[in-house]
Amino acid sequence: MNAAVGRRLLAEFTGTGLLVAIVVGSGIFATRLTAEPALRLLINSLVTALGLAVLILVFISVNGAQFNPVVTAVDWILGRRTSHLSAPGIAAAVIASQVAGALGGSALADTMFGARVLQASTHHRGGAPVLVGEVVATAGLLLVIVALARTDRMQHVAWAVGAWIGAAYWFTSSTSFANPAVTIGRSLTDTYAGIAPVSVPAFIGAQIVGGAIGAALAVFLYPLRPRAEEAPLAG
Repeated sequence: MNAAVGRRLLAEFTGTGLLVAIVVGSGIFATRLTAEPALRLLINSLVTALGLAVLILVFISVNGAQFNPVVTAVDWILGRRTSHLSAPGIAAAVIASQVAGALGGSALADTMFGARVLQASTHHRGGAPVLVGEVVATAGLLLVIVALARTDRMQHVAWAVGAWIGAAYWFTSSTSFANPAVTIGRSLTDTYAGIAPVSVPAFIGAQIVGGAIGAALAVFLYPLRPRAEEAPLAG
């Protein structure tokens, strides 16, 4: 493994871990600050949106700042054979780093707030309406990312992705997980942001469907890439 790939894997591990720590940690703190459900969601969504935007800005030059297996898979499927993703094995290693980082981030958040570390969540989430919401959240995320990449506007990806996720917390029934690695990480925290392990497979299935829909729509709307050396997808 060369140094560039090693840096990419470390960046994906660190960025995804910090993202999950932000989601879980802000959820724990929100529940300690207030018993009002709407205020808890406002705190969690605002902190997540801002934190995600900052993480993308910090890591985008190292690794594309994907932090999301669906984004990584779409990036590879669309044929962006860059130095970041030159082979299926590298894409698989990136996804493994994201999942490992998510588990670490969940453990970090629980440790910071004195909660039990890596305890399976008892917060069941599911049902057709919730899964439709997760399809919508992930489809919108991939539409934003792929559309920006294919129209040479990646300078806007940090705020656009952060804004989409923050908004989707409120208008989707699933509160916008939109990320298989984050979903897995959140299954091992029995706190406000948790999701029961039994709910995870359906959520990930919805995310894969949503990612495919969003990417396909973006490709249809923007069929031409602006230049051959286009950067990998981010966010």
